[in-house]
Amino acid sequence: MPEPLTPGELLALDRQHVWHPYGPMPGKAAPLLVESASGVRLRLAEPVEGQDELVDGMSSWWSAVHGYNHPVLNDAAHGQLERMSHVMFGGLTHEPAVRLAKRLVDISPEPLQHVFLADSGSVSVEVAVKMCLQYWRSLGKPRKQRLLTWRGGYHGDTWQPMSVCDPDGGMHELWQGALPRQIFADAPPAGFDAAPDEAYAAHLRELIGRHAEELAAVIVEPVVQGAGGMSFHSPAYLRVLREACDEHGVLLVFDEIATGFGRTGALFAAEHAGVAPDVMCLGKALTGGYLTLAATLCTTAVADGISRGALPVLAHGPTFMGNPLAAAVADASISLLLSQDWGQEVKRIEAGLRNGLAAAADLPGVREVRVLGAIGVVQLDHEVDMAAATRAAVREGVWLRPFRDLIYTMPPYITGDDDVARICAAVCAAAREG
Repeated sequence: MPEPLTPGELLALDRQHVWHPYGPMPGKAAPLLVESASGVRLRLAEPVEGQDELVDGMSSWWSAVHGYNHPVLNDAAHGQLERMSHVMFGGLTHEPAVRLAKRLVDISPEPLQHVFLADSGSVSVEVAVKMCLQYWRSLGKPRKQRLLTWRGGYHGDTWQPMSVCDPDGGMHELWQGALPRQIFADAPPAGFDAAPDEAYAAHLRELIGRHAEELAAVIVEPVVQGAGGMSFHSPAYLRVLREACDEHGVLLVFDEIATGFGRTGALFAAEHAGVAPDVMCLGKALTGGYLTLAATLCTTAVADGISRGALPVLAHGPTFMGNPLAAAVADASISLLLSQDWGQEVKRIEAGLRNGLAAAADLPGVREVRVLGAIGVVQLDHEVDMAAATRAAVREGVWLRPFRDLIYTMPPYITGDDDVARICAAVCAAAREG
C-alpha cells in the first residue's frame, strides 16, 4: 500500500497535476476533498466552513439517484468483480451486457429495439449522430447530413454533440466555425404546463420542412434542457417534432441522458408527450452513479437501414464497450429503481422543493423559481458568484454546483424530507450571497 497522504499534500498535488472540468490549469479555487460518501452525504477529509460532511444536492451531476455506498449496487459490483471486470466486446459477449440491453428495450418506448453500449453520454450522442448519418447514406441519400435542434440545448463535449449545443453564449461558442454547421430553431417557449404556442409549433414545422432534403435528424433534450439553462418546456412540442419528422422523412433523436430514469416524474421524459424517437441516448443515472456507461437505442428501421448499406456495419467500437462491471451495476440500479415506488419518491421531493424554494422568489436578484420532478431551479438576473454561492451552501451543510445565472438542485431520490428542506435552505442562501 502506498504511504497515505495528508489532505494538504493531496490538494497540493491536485493543484499541480489534476485538470478539473470546465476549469483552468491550475485551478483558481481549491476543490473540496471528499474522503468517503454514504447515503446522501459526502464526508470531507477536513472541515470546510465548519462542516465535515455535506448533503449532496447534485446527485454527482445527476447520476447518483440511489445515493452512495448502496448495498444492492455494492453487491452487484463485488459479485461481478469476482467473475470478470472486463472483456472485449468485439467477437465476445457476456450475460451482464445482454441482460442490460434486454432491460433497456423492455422499459424504453416500444419501437426502440436495439442497444449500442458506449462509454459516456457524450459518446452516446456521437453514436446517435453516426447512426443517423449512416442510415441516410445507406439509403442512397448522402446529402442528408445536417442536424436540427433548438437553442438552449446541451448534448456533451465531444465534436458532434458540441455542434448541437447552443451556439451563442454556450460553453462551446469558442468552436464556432470549426464545428459542423447545424440548423437551430428558436428555443422552445418556457413552461412545462404552459399552453402550446401555435406560432412556435409552426416555426418548427416550417424549419424542418424547408431543410428536409439536407436534414439527417432532429435532436433535442425532451422536456428539460439541462446544462444549457435548466429550462422546462411543454411536451406538446415533442409531438410537433414527431409529426413533422414523419411528414418530411427526418429521424428524431431524444437525448435523455439527464432526464432518463425518473428525474422529471416519468421514467423517460418522452412519456410526457406519448411519443417515441427513432434514436434515444441514455447515461448519467444508468449505473446509479457508480461507473461511466451510456447507451444509444434505435428502432429496427434504423438498424436495418444501416445494415443494408455499402458498409453494412456501424463503424464504432469503444475499447470498454459493454464493460461487464458497469453493465452489471446498471442492471442492478434499474432493478433497484423499479422495485420501489420511485414515482412517489420523486413526487415527494418535488413537493419539498416547491415548498422550500418558494421563499427564493422574493429574494433580490432572483428572476424565476421553477420545479419539475426532482429538479429545483433558482434563476438569477445576473451571473452567479460561484465562490460566494458555494461557500453559502457549504455553510448550510449542502453541496451545490451553480453555473451561469443558475443555482439548482437535483437530489438523489432517497433524500429525506429534512434533507430536502436543508437543500432548499442552502439554495436560498446561495441565491442571497451569489
